[in-house]
Amino acid sequence: MEAEGRILGPPVLPPSPGGRGGAGAEPPAGAPGAARGLLLAAAAAVEVLALDDDEDDLEVFSKDTSLAEANSFSPSMPISPSSMINQYKFEDEPELRDLFIAVDDPESHVTAIETFITYRVVTKTSRGEFDSSEYEVRRRYQDFLWLKSKLEEAHPTLIIPPLPEKFVMKGMVERFSDEFIETRRKALHKFLNRVADHPTLTFNEDFKIFLTAQAWELSSHKKQGPGLLSRVGQTIRAVASSVRGGVKNRPEMFTEMNHYMETFSEKINTLDKIAHRIYKEEREYFNEMKEYGPIHTLWSASEEDIADSLKDVASCIDKCCKATEKRMAGLSEILLPILHEYVLYNEILMGVLKRRDQIQGELESRVDALANKKTEKDLFSEEIGKLEDKVECANNALKADWDRWKQNMQCDMRSTFTNVAENNLHYYEECLATWESFLASQTVDFHVEEDSEDRP
Repeated sequence: MEAEGRILGPPVLPPSPGGRGGAGAEPPAGAPGAARGLLLAAAAAVEVLALDDDEDDLEVFSKDTSLAEANSFSPSMPISPSSMINQYKFEDEPELRDLFIAVDDPESHVTAIETFITYRVVTKTSRGEFDSSEYEVRRRYQDFLWLKSKLEEAHPTLIIPPLPEKFVMKGMVERFSDEFIETRRKALHKFLNRVADHPTLTFNEDFKIFLTAQAWELSSHKKQGPGLLSRVGQTIRAVASSVRGGVKNRPEMFTEMNHYMETFSEKINTLDKIAHRIYKEEREYFNEMKEYGPIHTLWSASEEDIADSLKDVASCIDKCCKATEKRMAGLSEILLPILHEYVLYNEILMGVLKRRDQIQGELESRVDALANKKTEKDLFSEEIGKLEDKVECANNALKADWDRWKQNMQCDMRSTFTNVAENNLHYYEECLATWESFLASQTVDFHVEEDSEDRP
């Protein structure tokens, strides 16, 4: 299971925002309707999100013989961890950062009962609590799920970064396709680096074990976790809290957080759906364009007088087709992932707020019980004191993480929409220049023909 694999390639680092902004040129005639309004949609989305400064691997339990060749991914760089780390340009990162993580080299595994993917996780650090400066381990999706659950267990009111979904909708993407695996690899890479950048989560002991322990060590550590009865007890307490209803005296700021997330959920889900529709329409437009150009080339064979013009049109369509393909890549690599990530963040935030309410609800139930108890008041008072401290810690943790999350969200959205606008400008300018060049050539040819006809 821990076999060395070949490297698929370095994670795609998020592009820095371009320096250009403002309105772009009109889209060329024939562009799809949704794409025609993409610049306006991006600009409006910033306002919609209120971005102001004030404010398992798929687990398949049947053998898939098509994945028998584990190393089906083409190599693109050396497999030495040290050389790989240099190629990730870690030296360009801020000097204060002391933990660098890369997820790469997806490798398929086939057993008698399941098919799954493992990913190489390479860590480079200068922290004293690590025994070495470099680590290389392999992890499968369920290991990432374990880490996320341990982070939530240790920090119930911190905002844990989201993981990509375990399953995908049937028909949306081919299971274990290169596209799916690469999309998941990028998401797992982002998850670990968001955890590493968090001021509290980055020092979590389970996170350190995830990065450094070999497979058998991690498996042994997992077995040391809370037993089944403990987990059942936690579930029962959560259900009991929900049955009691909402908390009586929730602080106003947490009520405002709930209202904010309800609005945020509606807006981010709408943007996510529209962005996917735009991408689908753009892909259909691209497929039509690929068939459109060759028809002009074939036609030129039977129209000698306008053959050159027809060939030029075919060439222009081909250039616009390539520009459209680049813009589609920008949408799929920049816009769609960040929108979907914050759709998942919305679910996480709602869960964090619910856990905070459960902690406060437990305190309120003990206070009510103390009021009805004539004996054992000292025991109840001591327990209430501990719960009051727990509520205060939970509130303070969420307050700090909320501000940090909003700041990161606003930065991510601004950067994403700026990149989308920049890509659109390049696209329309490229298409416009292509057709202007064609018109200029036709004008010259027309004047040449007129001059030849006027001569005696």
